[in-house]
Amino acid sequence: MKNKTTIIKIVAVALAIVMMAIAGYMFREHRTYKEPVVVSEYITEVKKLSDYSDVIKGTVNDCNVYIFDSGVPGGTILIWGRSHPEEPVGIMACQLLVENLKVTQGRVFIIDSLNTSASTNTRVGEAYPRFFTYDCGWGNMKWRFGDRAGNQLDSWPDPEVYIHYPSGQNLANVDVRNINRTWPGKANGLMTERTNYAAMQMIQQEHIDLAIDLHEAELEYSVENTIVFHQRGEVVGSMVSMDLTASPFDVAITCNYSPEALHGLSHREIGDWSDCVPYTFEVAEPMLDRIRGITDEALLMEGKDRFVMMAGEHKLLYAPIDENGWPIEKRVARHITTILKTIEWNNMINPTQTIQVEGIPSYEDMCKSLAPYYYDPATAPADRIYYD
Repeated sequence: MKNKTTIIKIVAVALAIVMMAIAGYMFREHRTYKEPVVVSEYITEVKKLSDYSDVIKGTVNDCNVYIFDSGVPGGTILIWGRSHPEEPVGIMACQLLVENLKVTQGRVFIIDSLNTSASTNTRVGEAYPRFFTYDCGWGNMKWRFGDRAGNQLDSWPDPEVYIHYPSGQNLANVDVRNINRTWPGKANGLMTERTNYAAMQMIQQEHIDLAIDLHEAELEYSVENTIVFHQRGEVVGSMVSMDLTASPFDVAITCNYSPEALHGLSHREIGDWSDCVPYTFEVAEPMLDRIRGITDEALLMEGKDRFVMMAGEHKLLYAPIDENGWPIEKRVARHITTILKTIEWNNMINPTQTIQVEGIPSYEDMCKSLAPYYYDPATAPADRIYYD
C-alpha cells in the first residue's frame, strides 16, 4: 500500500512538471513570437517610435512606424491598430495598407501594433486563443491575440486608482495599462503612458493633420459601427458617415462626438493637445460579446455565434447579426474603406491637406478575400521584411 501511494505521488509530481513545462513553453512562444511584415515597394522609411522620444526606447512597445512620403506637398495622416489586441481587425487593416500602399501626394504614417505589450497578454478566464491565422494560399499569416490591457510583466504595479494625467480624472486601476485611456501620455509614467507620450511627440514633430485609431466592439455596446470624432472633425466625419451609409455599406456607419468630460481617449486628447484631428472607427466583433458561445479562432474570424444571434432576436444588440455573421473580411474592408473615404472628404474640405493614395483594393474585393493582399515573407526580398 505504501509503495502504491509513493508511485501515485511520483506520477502526480511528474505530470505537474510536464504540464508546467508545456504551459511555460506556450507562454514564452506567445510572448516572443515576431510577426513578419512585407512592406510595400513604395515605402520610403521605417522608423521606431523611440526616434521621437527615448522614454519608450528598449521596451516591448517601441514599435515600427511605417512612413510613405510622396515628396509632393500635401497633408499627413497617422493610422494605427492594436490599441486593444483583442480587436484584431486593426492590425490586419494596417498591415494590408503597409504591404500594398502607394502615396502620390502627401504623407501616410502607419503603426501596425501600438500596444504590443497587450498582445503578449490574455484575458484571464476567457479561454482566448493565443494566435489567429489567415489562409493566404501560400500559407497562413499569423498574429498574436491578446487583451485590452498591457502585460503586467511590462507595467507594474497597477495603482489603487488610476489618476489620468493631466486631467486628474479618476479611472479604474487597470486603465493605466489601457492605451486608449492614457492619452496624451506621460513621460515618466507606466508603459502605456510613455507609449502615448512618444506617439504625441511624433504627432507634433511630424505635423500630422489626421489621426485614425482602429477598434472593434461587442454588439452589446452602443458605440458600434461608428466614427467617433473630436469636435474639429465634425464636418468630415459626418460626410463620411452619410457617404458610406449610402454605398457600399449594408450596415450604416453612424457618427458620434467625443465626450468632452471623459479623458484619456485618443479621439479626445489628441485633438485637445495638438493641431491634429483624431477619429476612432468601430466595427462589430461578436467574439467580444459576453453572451457568446465557444470562444475560439473560428468565432473570431467568422464572426458567427448563435447565442449572439438570439440576443439580436430579443433586440438586445446595437448591431444586426444573422447567419452570415461578421466575417473578418467584412470588418477589415469596412475599416480600410472608411479610412479612404475620410481622406477623400478631408481632401475636399481641407484642400491644403490633400493626400492621394493608390494600390488599395475595393470594398467588394476585400469582402471576397484578403488573401491576395498579404505577401509571403519566405519569398520576399530581405530588405522588405520587418517584424512587429
